Amino acid sequence: MSTPGASSTVRTGFVNPITAQEVGVDRGDLADAIAAAVRAVAGVEDLHTGTFGEVATYLPGRRVQGVQLGPDRCAVHLVLAWGAPVLVTADKVRAVVGPLVGTRVDITIEDVVDPARSASGDRG
Repeated sequence: MSTPGASSTVRTGFVNPITAQEVGVDRGDLADAIAAAVRAVAGVEDLHTGTFGEVATYLPGRRVQGVQLGPDRCAVHLVLAWGAPVLVTADKVRAVVGPLVGTRVDITIEDVVDPARSASGDRG
């Protein structure tokens, strides 16, 4: 469900291979796809919500943390694994997100964690 008068479609131009008709992509589906693609990049431990929890795509009844979709850019905030090459990892994230959004992709590294400690749940 979306706000009256607001379109939930954020990306058009995709062609359905079965019907050959152009279709739009729902904002929530796109944010979920971005989050999944980013988490699959080697060196990325998780997405981050920013200092005050403001970095998210807000949807009815939920939010996708660490991803902000705008009309001319997409912001992705990351938690990296210790030892992951920062610039290489950021470029890999841009490479997987760019084709999904078709806009500029801004990457912010918010934190770096030891993967062994994050796997055990010990962040302190």
